Amino acid sequence: MNLYIRSPKGRYQAADKTAILEAAAELVEPKRGEVLSSPDDTRDFIRYKLTGREHEVFAVLFLDNRHRVIEYAEMFRGTINGASVHPREVIKEALKVNAAACIFVHNHPSGVPEPSQADRQLTKRPREGLSLVDVRALDHFIVGGGDVVSFAERGLM
Repeated sequence: MNLYIRSPKGRYQAADKTAILEAAAELVEPKRGEVLSSPDDTRDFIRYKLTGREHEVFAVLFLDNRHRVIEYAEMFRGTINGASVHPREVIKEALKVNAAACIFVHNHPSGVPEPSQADRQLTKRPREGLSLVDVRALDHFIVGGGDVVSFAERGLM
């Protein structure tokens, strides 16, 4: 079965895996002001955004005080097994967009979404920094192999 997408020139062409995932992410991507009403809404969005990446990406969903989406920002890009996250940059972006809350997300290119000790540290530092400026870190999702693990659901937040 072939799927087709419209090219920038307006013609239809067979879609490859990347184009299909990009189109799916666009369909489920929360728009500014939209409420993420359940963890499943967030899971669907980030699963399509980060599945299949060959390098780690650390991103943040910035939310207002009613948990409506302000912005999704891919903040840091790493290698196949890690990404450096700078809390200062996360805090700067949260203040810039006037966020009241946020959700951290990153992927594991290995395909295994289980949180490591390094992932727990990766969550702790920006979370502590954000709390100093009254921005709540609500969750941290890890995407791996099409599965998504929530720190909050595991009692890690």
